[in-house]
Amino acid sequence: MQRLWVPHRMVYVADHHQPDRTDCPFCAAPARTDEDALIVARGAHSYVLLNLFPYNNGHMLVCPYRHISGYDEASAEEVAEIGALTQTAMRVAREVMGCHGFNLGMNQGEIAGAGIAAHLHQHIVPRWASDANFFPIIAKTKAMPQLLGDVREAIAAAWPVDPGPGVQRPAGGARA
Repeated sequence: MQRLWVPHRMVYVADHHQPDRTDCPFCAAPARTDEDALIVARGAHSYVLLNLFPYNNGHMLVCPYRHISGYDEASAEEVAEIGALTQTAMRVAREVMGCHGFNLGMNQGEIAGAGIAAHLHQHIVPRWASDANFFPIIAKTKAMPQLLGDVREAIAAAWPVDPGPGVQRPAGGARA
């Protein structure tokens, strides 16, 4: 048997850390510390955090603070900020991680593949020319080369000092 160490998933194994299934994790995240919630940036209407179950290293999500399920329910301000934060996240990921491209997307509704269909979120998945290998196909396992806390720290530290109107740097993300 081979082992793939994924310590960040311990939160889903330990009974005392199980999230309340009735709570929305995207509504709960902004009340937690940036490090604990894996938040890399906060805006006036939305925020950016790492995906706890990433497809690739640096997989980020942009979520409005409001609990809405559809993109068509978002206000003009939310749409604009989600777009601005997505652009900044892409620039930062290129700078910090040296990625070659991105997959961007929103799955609207459970039938469309949304894991958390009740709260709108956009995926930003960094891609590299060499990120595909046999693991997901043969072993049904995705190898992640960095721990989530390390990725969050690097992205938060590289987030621009002046990312735009209403967008704030997260705690612990100060840049010299």
